[in-house]
Amino acid sequence: HSSFSGEATGAVQLNGIMSRAKVLTIDTMNPTVKKVEYAVRGPIVQRAVELERELSEGMKKPFAEVIKANIGDAHAMGQQPITFFRQVLALCSYPELLSDSTFPEDAKSRACRILQSCGGNSMGSYSASQGIDSVRQDVARYIERRDGGVACDPDNIYLTTGASDGIVTMLKLLVCGEGTTRTGVMIPIPQYPLYSAALAELGAVQINYFLNEEKCWSLDITELQRAVNEARQYCNPRALCIINPGNPTGQVQSRQCIEDVIRFAAKERLFLMADEVYQDNVYAEGCQFHSFKKVLFEMGPEYAETVELASFHSTSKCYMGECGFRGGYMEIINMDDEVKDQLTKLLSVRLCPPVPGQALMDLVVNPPQPGEPSYGSFIKERTATLSALAEKAKLTEQVLNTVQGISCNPVQGAMYSFPRITIPEKAVKEATETGQQPDMFYCMKMLEETGICLVPGSGFGQKDGTYHFRMTILPPTDKLKILLNKVKEFHQRFTQQYS
Repeated sequence: HSSFSGEATGAVQLNGIMSRAKVLTIDTMNPTVKKVEYAVRGPIVQRAVELERELSEGMKKPFAEVIKANIGDAHAMGQQPITFFRQVLALCSYPELLSDSTFPEDAKSRACRILQSCGGNSMGSYSASQGIDSVRQDVARYIERRDGGVACDPDNIYLTTGASDGIVTMLKLLVCGEGTTRTGVMIPIPQYPLYSAALAELGAVQINYFLNEEKCWSLDITELQRAVNEARQYCNPRALCIINPGNPTGQVQSRQCIEDVIRFAAKERLFLMADEVYQDNVYAEGCQFHSFKKVLFEMGPEYAETVELASFHSTSKCYMGECGFRGGYMEIINMDDEVKDQLTKLLSVRLCPPVPGQALMDLVVNPPQPGEPSYGSFIKERTATLSALAEKAKLTEQVLNTVQGISCNPVQGAMYSFPRITIPEKAVKEATETGQQPDMFYCMKMLEETGICLVPGSGFGQKDGTYHFRMTILPPTDKLKILLNKVKEFHQRFTQQYS
């Protein structure tokens, strides 16, 4: 008789072969990971990828191609990279090209400056954890220019792997406590699902505050107050996240609104997190981007010296659209010195952000200047990209609003429209019976019938009983017109089918 117990090891005898149950199963894995959801690359996108494969294998579909309007991936949608940025990055990657006369002199001198900041003059070496020193200095100078002279200390700048990395890192620092003392983080609804996903993974409490769709997705202080008061019953609210310009909602906050938010954060003792990655994407008349940092400092020392703020920017959006390089930065204001040491320690564990992304960030904050050879073409390309986006923002809003059962707020900024859709009762019932959210059911049907991939509003959060989808405005204008027409036709068909 052997004392060996198969039970404890999860071993089972199969045809005389000892087979072990897996150590890591869905029941024994980290439970917080299972709670993570990220709609922008969720089930609908997986189906879109399958459809692309089926089309390439010659299967017949009611459409010729899949159009992915689900993610703010500018270059994948046909936006052209800025020539100067790519020239400098090419020179940095392959310095042999510095002797090539086809590259302009300003691109060469910029590449040399970046390479001199790299260990062994190579972009393949690690940088300091906080990021390359000269790049952080350039970022600080950019922020000073942007904010009309408000001082910026390069020591408060941390280069990050896209803005996402900085946001998640800050949330890590903020989360503590158990039960009713567990950290609560206020996020806008609708929100970019990075926030809900990160909070789920960290086991923090998500506190929803609703943006006002009737007033062009504006932020209302009474709603912030309601949310924080209710949350104090079950957690410890410690941070307030703002996305400006908004994703997925495209609103641009007024200066007055930002002041009100800062006063609210001071009164309620909340750490402010300002996600400002769409700061160059402002299209609507009378709208202007105001950074939280600038407004904070203009409100005087009572606020400027006390309110804790982290703000984030990235190379992925605006006129750059360079998502794949994963470049970004965060600026930290009024952070406790001991916590800052802990932040630096936490960042040193991941060694450093990708150096090509840091180099690109440097070019974004320090582009060609008047009088330099590349200035003319840089301004021309930048203006063309931004004015095309402004035109497409208007076009999207106009076309969607001609459809009965779809209403779309003005796309004031960013890269998305987030229209409200009316879904017939019969369709809601059928969706519920198949265990799907009604807007997921709607978007899945649209994908199968038209090849258009959108993200349902339920992936971002929305008021109960309302339905939306998020659609990027990034496709080239001619393709966008086709896309909008297909959406229009589909909505009319869908409504008839389920009326």
